[in-house]
Amino acid sequence: MQKLFLTFFYTGLIKPAPGTWGSIAGAIVGVVILKFLTIETLFLLSIVLALISINIINAYEKKVGIHDSSIIVIDEVVGIWIALSISAHSYLAILLSLIFFRLFDICKPSIIGRIDRDVPGGLGVVLDDVVAGAFGGLLSLMCIGAMMKFGLDSYIF
Repeated sequence: MQKLFLTFFYTGLIKPAPGTWGSIAGAIVGVVILKFLTIETLFLLSIVLALISINIINAYEKKVGIHDSSIIVIDEVVGIWIALSISAHSYLAILLSLIFFRLFDICKPSIIGRIDRDVPGGLGVVLDDVVAGAFGGLLSLMCIGAMMKFGLDSYIF
């Protein structure tokens, strides 16, 4: 059950790039949540999921002795849900959120990298994705806003 949760229904076992597969699966579930519920619900679910994930990741890391194993993708789900709850007002915003979140999560610029290096355990595994999700969502929102400002509304689908 622990592995099912941490791999987000085994998407973390897909090679190559399990983090990207986990993010895509998380985005799909996030879009379904947005279709039937609200953006606020998605945001609150991402916070609850993050808090639950920290302890489960700690237990898993203690059991296997590996920090931030590549099969753990529940943190990517948390990150993409945060990005979507910031900017998911169109399909383009959803796509941009996914792309920007993955870029921030892979490259780990600035504080994201510092969190990844310096914060131990499940908190570090989840927190860098929370920040990457926030940055990805904000950058997506900025791009959509710029498109609207320059009259490119018809390209936002």
